[in-house]
Amino acid sequence: MTEIIFTSVFYEVAALLVLTSAVGFLGLALRQPLIVSFILVGILAGPLGFGFAAAAEHIELLAELGVAVLLFLVGLKLDLHLIRSVGTVALTTGIGQVAFTSVVGFAICLALGMSPVTSLYVAVALTFSSTIIIVKLLSDKREIDSLHGRIALGFLIVQDLVVVLAMVVLSAFGVGAATEHPIQDVLLVVVHGAILIGAIGLFIRFAAEPLLRKLARTPELLVVFAIGWAAVLAALGDYWGFSKELGGLLAGVSLASTPYRESIASRLSSLRDFLLLFFFIVLGARLDLGGLGDQILAASILSLFVLIGNPLIVMIIMGVMGYRKRTGFLAGLTVAQISEFSLIFMAMGLHLGHVSAQAVSLVTLVGLATIALSTYMITYSQTLYAWLERILWPFERKIAYREAADDAVEAGQKFDVILFGIGRYGEAIAQRLQDHGLTVLGVDFDPEAVRDRQSRGLHTSYGDAMDPDISLALPIRKAQWVVAAMPGQRIGLTHDDPRLTLLGTLRGHGFVGKIAVTADTMKDAAELRDKGADLVLMPFRDAADQAVDLLLGRNRRSAAPEELAMAGDSKRDGASS
Repeated sequence: MTEIIFTSVFYEVAALLVLTSAVGFLGLALRQPLIVSFILVGILAGPLGFGFAAAAEHIELLAELGVAVLLFLVGLKLDLHLIRSVGTVALTTGIGQVAFTSVVGFAICLALGMSPVTSLYVAVALTFSSTIIIVKLLSDKREIDSLHGRIALGFLIVQDLVVVLAMVVLSAFGVGAATEHPIQDVLLVVVHGAILIGAIGLFIRFAAEPLLRKLARTPELLVVFAIGWAAVLAALGDYWGFSKELGGLLAGVSLASTPYRESIASRLSSLRDFLLLFFFIVLGARLDLGGLGDQILAASILSLFVLIGNPLIVMIIMGVMGYRKRTGFLAGLTVAQISEFSLIFMAMGLHLGHVSAQAVSLVTLVGLATIALSTYMITYSQTLYAWLERILWPFERKIAYREAADDAVEAGQKFDVILFGIGRYGEAIAQRLQDHGLTVLGVDFDPEAVRDRQSRGLHTSYGDAMDPDISLALPIRKAQWVVAAMPGQRIGLTHDDPRLTLLGTLRGHGFVGKIAVTADTMKDAAELRDKGADLVLMPFRDAADQAVDLLLGRNRRSAAPEELAMAGDSKRDGASS
């Protein structure tokens, strides 16, 4: 393409932002993460494209600051006691996946003709999954509190720890390889590191919280301090022989124990995303497309390894630990890509002279492929599971005891109402039905919500309305009513809507009782009735009707339990309840 030369830094940055907006809009239409779009912008703006970001030092400066802020936020969230809260499965599966990917990936890279050092770098880079992408996709699908969602978050915590360890080792190797007296210089770095960690320990113990308490009176000043603190420790880490990345990480760790960390993280998240834009642009601009033909085979093999191998090892480990194949499959899909940390890790190796630009380009291509494809895999995970369910039987024990029904639900026990979704609305429904003498079994895919309701005396069991086998695992056939008190998807009635899935599953398995579901709009309610719902509950409209009755002095009598069935019959043809 023809090179475009700008006479002002401002013009160049403005052009980059306009180009990023256009490419990002196209990527959004294709349901791709912004990382893919940002790297593509770098290619278009780089020497092989328009050329106006070919050698811009100011853009690289913004990129370095973005990485420092990113790792500062990672350190801010790095709370070691969270490992205990996510349980044995996250720790075991996370370590197992990291070990499997590193060892097998190293062997594959050697077989592809790479040097041992390059193979080690690439293998480690393949172990990291993208926190940003996984959390975003699971949040959009409202699966962040599901069992497989919580396990996936556990993977990310384990991988964050691996990132810290890898950066420490990498910094030490970098110092040793860059000098004529490696042992002496590494020892010097260790001494500097001990001093820095000791100083940070004292800061955490005596100064962090009092200082932030004063700064928090002015939120803008708190943000400025956080950015400055990350930049200062990043610069100090670089000066003392560490890396800027490790310095930024330690800056976050130093503030992680304060009660202000969530406030800082929320205020800096947008700035992080903006500054990381320039990191990915620089990465794309440096992408060596000239030797692309020589790397396609290696990139394809490594991409297939990440897309297939990582989910398989997660499924195997979770199956051995007693989880169902569906839970293992859905959790496994979340590690089917490499992350922004993989690219940062390779960029550090390039800076230290350990790997070549071709190796960085190879991992970047793997990142583009796996991030793009895994986005669709996670988005359409339920459809993929339906296609592959029959061949996934080797990944499940005969008795998946980790997800067996709770002892509170005895064999053969009968419930009048099975209620899916035990949030505030669902729990209120359950309590009022019990007050009228009905037996209720609450079902939810959030394990913590299940344990909390059990501790308060409500019969509850773990279950996911999206599970096609849910009616076989719960005493649904004997129930008079099944109530879906969970919200639908924001995108409307799709094949991923849990209410529609539950309706189809119940009717498909011959459930002859009545089904009530919630809706937010009249259009939504009408479509749900067309799909077989006997009763549609509209919480906001119902609450408004009740409030008006109270304001007008009307004494509306609470419906008796025997009226529940009558309500379904009378409202099936038109009005909602």
